[in-house]
Amino acid sequence: MSLKHSYTLISPFYDAALAAATRVPRTKSLAFLPQQPARVLLSGVGTGLDLPLLPSQHSYTGIDLTRAMLRRALPRAAQLDFQCVQGDAQYLPFADRSFDHAILHLILAVLPDPVACLGETARVLAPGGSVLIFDKFLQPGRRALVRRLLNPLVRRVATRLDVVLEEVLEQTPQLVLERDQPALAAGWFRLISLRRVDSP
Repeated sequence: MSLKHSYTLISPFYDAALAAATRVPRTKSLAFLPQQPARVLLSGVGTGLDLPLLPSQHSYTGIDLTRAMLRRALPRAAQLDFQCVQGDAQYLPFADRSFDHAILHLILAVLPDPVACLGETARVLAPGGSVLIFDKFLQPGRRALVRRLLNPLVRRVATRLDVVLEEVLEQTPQLVLERDQPALAAGWFRLISLRRVDSP
């Protein structure tokens, strides 16, 4: 089953499963958006759980793989300058330096290729722009046998359990780590801030 198909099927239940559990870390992550009006990309916007938490001065573009998710997101953006695009976060349909900041909440560990997603995010960001991440990552060197054993099955339906952020960052030199904080599940879920720099 493809991710597009599986997330179309689970879209009616997605909010019930995640809204309450993730509201606090989402809010903490979004607090790092700057005050100055900017162009902000929400990659993997899903049903729009971030949208009611966003400040209104920015211009937002949300992208998601599934039309069913985007239909649920739109009503939550009523008070925002918001447009939605159906597309793949691993192959963003935007020009270089189209955005000042990007929000990647619960998307890097969902996609088959998180390196492609983060690389594309870096490409469409202007230098100096930030990337705010809330997601689950294995710590470097941690065996996590149960998660790794479950990963081949779970990744086909909903999410990956084996992504190591540090390994992804090694392949994205345009982005540097600024902040790394535990969020949920004894630090399995983390709040990350990255900064876009000029390519070496």
